[in-house]
Amino acid sequence: MSALEELSPGSPAPVESVASPRPLASRLARLGAAIIDAILAMAIAFPIMYATGYLQRAMQQAASLGEMVGHGVGGMVIFLLLHGYFLATRGQTIGKMAAGVRIVDYHTGQLLPFGKLVGLRVIPVWLVSAIPFAGGCLALVDTLFIFGNERRCVHDLIAGTKVVEA
Repeated sequence: MSALEELSPGSPAPVESVASPRPLASRLARLGAAIIDAILAMAIAFPIMYATGYLQRAMQQAASLGEMVGHGVGGMVIFLLLHGYFLATRGQTIGKMAAGVRIVDYHTGQLLPFGKLVGLRVIPVWLVSAIPFAGGCLALVDTLFIFGNERRCVHDLIAGTKVVEA
């Protein structure tokens, strides 16, 4: 089919495969997506933490380890409820959809299986960030890797992913 036939009125618009080469997402787009996702998470988590009294106990450093683990697991459940379907079907969180970027396999450009995406890209960062002090430092190192030429964070390297324009 010629380019003229593809664009003629009445013919369906050409559909581009997710596997086609896409430009890397800009650092600013990735930051915007992360900010949107963080705002959504806080909008849900803070009222829950306040209503349960956990926020006050945590601020006073009086929260038990069980409470911390419970709220951490609850946070992961909320994350998966918010973003799981979109990650599985589109390689995107809500923030990534808003920013127009998606997560794909580094080598093939295809969407990753949901288990691999969450198991290698989300859970390791979540677990490491729970380590007092060291978790925050490691999360910062993970984030700073975006300034490399490939714009890949450590979690992208672990999971074999890259973030591209959607």
